[in-house]
Amino acid sequence: MAPMLASAVILFLLLSGYFELPSISSISSPPPPLFATALDTVGSRDGSPFTALLSAFSAWDSAVGCPRIRAKLAGGANATTDAAAITGGAGWSGGAGGGGGRCEEMRTRHVGVMVKGWTWIPDALDGVYTCRCGVSCVWSKSAAVVDLPDALLFEGATPPQQRMKGLPLRVYLDLEASRKPTGFEDIFIGYHAKDDVQVTYAGKSFHTSRSYHVSTEKINDALIYWSSSRCLPHRDKVAEAFLKLVPHHSFGKCLNNVGGPDMALSMYPVCSNDNGKPHWWDHLHCAMSHYKFVLAIENTKTESYVTEKLFYALEAGSVPIYFGAPNVWDFVPPNSIIDASKFSSLRELASYVKTVANDPVAYAEYHAWRRCGILGNFGRSREMSLDTLPCRLCEVVSKRGGRNADAL
Repeated sequence: MAPMLASAVILFLLLSGYFELPSISSISSPPPPLFATALDTVGSRDGSPFTALLSAFSAWDSAVGCPRIRAKLAGGANATTDAAAITGGAGWSGGAGGGGGRCEEMRTRHVGVMVKGWTWIPDALDGVYTCRCGVSCVWSKSAAVVDLPDALLFEGATPPQQRMKGLPLRVYLDLEASRKPTGFEDIFIGYHAKDDVQVTYAGKSFHTSRSYHVSTEKINDALIYWSSSRCLPHRDKVAEAFLKLVPHHSFGKCLNNVGGPDMALSMYPVCSNDNGKPHWWDHLHCAMSHYKFVLAIENTKTESYVTEKLFYALEAGSVPIYFGAPNVWDFVPPNSIIDASKFSSLRELASYVKTVANDPVAYAEYHAWRRCGILGNFGRSREMSLDTLPCRLCEVVSKRGGRNADAL
């Protein structure tokens, strides 16, 4: 009797609509498509050559706007990518998703790092740092500042082949594409998440003396900025094949078409920073800011090898046209670059670039990440840049015990 009564109650509830079971159509139908914004409709608007960047931003604000692009990118393909590409390094992160490890892992509360020999590491990093978990860090090239270092950092020289307990840990840094440990270091710093400490190229420490004037006007007679003085045959071949399809200015020694490698200041005197005799890198950002696009071709196409060639363009308020790392979207803001790998040919890429150059609304959407605060993976790239290396390395040295670490 009881089972029959229970069945009757359940049947009554179903017929009354108390339980709302999903229909077959609601189970099988795909989610509604994301709404289109300016970059989804390139070519649908009449061509309108423009030079005033702020006017393009205003047009985009009226056509799309920050609330709409935020809503779209929150669920778009570029909203989430492989977080494992930027962890800070296997020795620093403390495991998947870690942020430097647990404080109880720190074995010494003060760490001194001595930078040895020739290195690209700028003097601007020298100083005293207050790091996580109460660890203090002194970083210097001078023995007067760090006379009893816990770690010796090498880049242009090979570390000692042996280390005894009581001597500084050996650290070796290599940010080149080849990324080769020497075999004699206790801690290896590279650009990949698998390295002991990871360093991205997204920081500002390499170029503190540069002119950061960013132009609000874009020129139209040349759409692309390109500068290279290291003439690699494979890179020059790609650049030459592409650039002949699009109006451009080529600075530097390779494929130069502006009358010489030092013409940038003649063309853009506003870029002078009055620091004595100018070097080409002093006005790099300022000069490229006058162009709608910057061609960025890596020396080597390697996973996670995303260098300053791309990040300089983003900082200069231009749109990078990028040839390089297959996982580049793990390092940059959403909708911020033109990924050349997404095009079937250089001719198709050139056609797209010329169309966007005459579409102020679409062009402005490439800058929405900065204007609307949609940093995405770029925020993590900045966190793991050279700018934060002193504290992150000191934390790893602390976890190892500094000079008191056991010899391997």
